[in-house]
Amino acid sequence: MLITSYNPAALGDVLIAITAPSSEKDLAETKNNVTVIMSPSGDLVGINFLKVSDIIDVKAFQAGQVFLTSTQIDQLNQAIVNAGFEVQLDKVQVKLVVGYVRSAEEHPDSDHLKVTSTEVGDGQMVQIVSGSPNMQANIKVVVAQIGTMMPNGLIIWPGELRGVASNGMIVSGRELNLPNAPTQPGALILPDDFAPIGTIFDPQDPAAQKLFQGQEA
Repeated sequence: MLITSYNPAALGDVLIAITAPSSEKDLAETKNNVTVIMSPSGDLVGINFLKVSDIIDVKAFQAGQVFLTSTQIDQLNQAIVNAGFEVQLDKVQVKLVVGYVRSAEEHPDSDHLKVTSTEVGDGQMVQIVSGSPNMQANIKVVVAQIGTMMPNGLIIWPGELRGVASNGMIVSGRELNLPNAPTQPGALILPDDFAPIGTIFDPQDPAAQKLFQGQEA
């Protein structure tokens, strides 16, 4: 899993690559403008690339999350080797997708949470606990899968809600910063003909931008 971001105005010419949740006990080592961050158990947590424009072309990057090409990831991995480290970046980059809630059951320990079984493409089902008041079965939604970075910078990791595992998040229009999205809580329910299940959902796509057209926030 790989989550990358670039914000030169705030951090300078630094690419941040995240591969796992971080903690205060993580250990960092820097060599030749490459900082590798490891967990106490020896798992890779992330890598920071200083002067990253010397490694890959960053001219097309927008501030925030960026999605790298396979060639760019290969170039970064070669920079890691050249710096003297033995770790490598994964090529799996997760994005928002169109999902479909197949079932929504009452949470065993909550009167407002629902435990959903949600399809995210290719027949893959994930369990997601949702607190959206409009959550129900047989609706098309937007799913932030494990490893997704939300527009506000929040990263979706596996978790639990009141003792029930939740692997992702069914998101609202407001969380996606869509124009005129309602301010009150509630999942974004997509039209049935919006796009096939598993399709990448881009909040900047014209079809997404028009979902609340003519409505007041």
